[in-house]
Amino acid sequence: MNRRLFEDTSPEAEKILVAKLREAGSTKRLAIALSLTTAMRRLSLAGLKRRHPDASERSLLLRMARLTYGKEVANLIPEQEEGRT
Repeated sequence: MNRRLFEDTSPEAEKILVAKLREAGSTKRLAIALSLTTAMRRLSLAGLKRRHPDASERSLLLRMARLTYGKEVANLIPEQEEGRT
């Protein structure tokens, strides 16, 4: 089966991309993955800020945690930081 990875990329470009990723060492592939993860988190946070312009930074980060990890995990985060009221 020759499954396409990207809907918005031509098959020729996809073949080149996959070949380049295969050629890259594990350190380079990890750096790419971390870079993409960082970009995704920044875009997600920017979207939350746009939808909730009056929310505090902590509130936005809690919303992000709920979206990323689910309510069950996010609910383990204290509502307030220790030492703050």
